Amino acid sequence: MTVQLFIPCFMDQLYPNAAFNTIKVLEKAGCTVKYNDKQTCCGQPAFNAGFWGESKDVCTKFVQDFYGTDYIVSPSASCTGFVRNNYGKLFENNAFQSPAKKVSNRMFELSEFLVKVLKVTDVGASFEGKATYHDSCAGLRECNIKQEPRELLAAVKGLELIEMNEVETCCGFGGSFAVKYDTISVSMADQKIENAIKTEAEYLISTDLSCLMHIEGRLKFNGQNLKIMHLADILASGY
Repeated sequence: MTVQLFIPCFMDQLYPNAAFNTIKVLEKAGCTVKYNDKQTCCGQPAFNAGFWGESKDVCTKFVQDFYGTDYIVSPSASCTGFVRNNYGKLFENNAFQSPAKKVSNRMFELSEFLVKVLKVTDVGASFEGKATYHDSCAGLRECNIKQEPRELLAAVKGLELIEMNEVETCCGFGGSFAVKYDTISVSMADQKIENAIKTEAEYLISTDLSCLMHIEGRLKFNGQNLKIMHLADILASGY
């Protein structure tokens, strides 16, 4: 199966290894991965900040960049959820309404694509360590992803997964929320970290590096040793 790969802006700039590991995992699962190096942003930052006109311009480019019939896979529930749930609003009664709807229907987050589309739960990964998992708001509430990452992690040889308390609680990032309401955002991140550390896990895993980036910032500020890892980093380990 041929798939088109969409990489989020911050992953491209700050965590490129997770992008390369996404390719490794997809190829291990039998996919041919195409990457359009002209791609930019899905349009979410401008949309969430209230700049719908500017966002629409970026989203139009996204629709053009991902023209075709192949599945579009992204290692980000946040970007996936935005495309699925907001492109219809942006392009309502617009010439791009039909192609935008087709793009949103073809868009999948990595874990749900592996489990729901490819029917793969074991990619042959091995990773020694104890970990806990963070449900991102976008994954849980926008993409309805809950069991898929856990099924994939359960099949990783050597990995012990322990659920933390209040696992479905927001980490406090929320994009511009972390800037506008920094005190609340920091408190939410610290609460998430406290619950994760109580599991005695060495690693905190999620489908969204936006959440992990926020949490990692607080971990470094507080001098705490919990390590963050994207799901793709775990699934690409051991082969």
